[in-house]
Amino acid sequence: MNPDALSIAKTLDDERTIGHLRGPLHGIPFLVKDNIATKDKLQTTAGSWALYGSIVPRDAFVVSGLRQAGAVLMGKATLSEWADMRSNDYSQGYSARGGQSRSSYNLTVNPGGSSSGSAIAVANNVVSFALGTETDGSVINPAERNAVVGIKPTVALTSRAGVVPESLHQDTVGTFGRTVRDAVYALDAIHGVDPRDNATSSQTAKTPAKGYIQYMATKSALKGATFGLPWKSFWALADPEQQSILLQVVDSIKAAGATIINGTELPNYEKIVSPTGWNWDYGTTRGFPNESEYTVVKVDFYNNIRSYLAELEGTDIRTLEDIVRYNNENDGSEGGHPGVNPAFASGQDGLLASLATGGVMDATYYQALQFCQSSTREGGIDAALHHGNRSIDALLVPPDMGQTYQIAAQAGYPMITLPAGVHSQSGMPFGLALMGTAFSEAVLIRYASAVEDLQQGSGRTAPLWLGLKERNILVVAQCFAC
Repeated sequence: MNPDALSIAKTLDDERTIGHLRGPLHGIPFLVKDNIATKDKLQTTAGSWALYGSIVPRDAFVVSGLRQAGAVLMGKATLSEWADMRSNDYSQGYSARGGQSRSSYNLTVNPGGSSSGSAIAVANNVVSFALGTETDGSVINPAERNAVVGIKPTVALTSRAGVVPESLHQDTVGTFGRTVRDAVYALDAIHGVDPRDNATSSQTAKTPAKGYIQYMATKSALKGATFGLPWKSFWALADPEQQSILLQVVDSIKAAGATIINGTELPNYEKIVSPTGWNWDYGTTRGFPNESEYTVVKVDFYNNIRSYLAELEGTDIRTLEDIVRYNNENDGSEGGHPGVNPAFASGQDGLLASLATGGVMDATYYQALQFCQSSTREGGIDAALHHGNRSIDALLVPPDMGQTYQIAAQAGYPMITLPAGVHSQSGMPFGLALMGTAFSEAVLIRYASAVEDLQQGSGRTAPLWLGLKERNILVVAQCFAC
């Protein structure tokens, strides 16, 4: 927790007393994921003891924006260590420094990650909003599994400067809120062009001058809207109970005046969507590493983490090699070797896989990058949005199927998830998500807020605190198709 939070809050209260109101976030408390840098008394560690005591050069751009908006940083939220890059066989939501984060809906199962603590804190009313990061699902997944709103922006709408990186081709900073409005207020404070992240210049002339809050709408906005259901691509992968509950929401959207077009498939879904669940190495599974997202991410992490570590002070950790060595030398806390820490059954296989690439961007790397982007953009989401030469406002998808956000992640495209229901078997929530093309946040926010108004809170239910007294690690995956 931020030891200066109360003094900061008092200063902001004093401003309000004399009539200086910075905006809707003035005095509102928030958390950020512990891979987002803050230049204060808080640590920025990505959940690893290896970075404990390191000193960041400055606030992350997104944190600076929230401070300027008058929001009060209460502290850091726990996460899956190294934002899931650590391992491919691990307990979701666990980090050596933060321990196991748990959903209040069911404390024994996967709480969603890697931005686990951010979503859980909002779900439990600890804060009104929080920031998380996503490379592939790390905002959408914990949001929908904790019955909160999650906005995963277009890559480069929010700066990654000051964020512990994974892959700059897919990394983005997103927001969590109990309502769309709360999440949008936060988005308005953090998006923008940042000279320290060159990619953010791509948003020039593509974002609204007065922010996204102006696109908030009521259920009446659904009249005349057109939504697509990529049934074979995603919906068919959902279990019958989720299908039934989500289709009731879809029926209510249709009754409100929207047109629903079923079968708006991604043309090459059979090639790019894993039928057995989330798999960021699906290309390699099919025998084509030059068509695999993981081929790109492994190389990017090796290079991107070196650049991030170079700016830190107070640490000897400068490379991925240093991180791997630290984990091996500190088995008791970090469990670098397989079988030592039950949360990391395979040790640190993700880090080792990245290490093995040496950061070399060879022909296979560039082929994989080109394939993942083209097959999910013009050959994927964009094609589905123009099904039969008809313009579709957004795709409606079941985000508990990890393949949904995986495709959006590879494309770098935005998604918003809304609370939609609770699974009877586990007590865990699941969402309904809207998916769009690059920089379509205004459209997605308009219709997400309209659907939220239509639901009148019916999608979000109180947690049951199942398994309250249990403290199992590894948490049960229990994610159906992800």
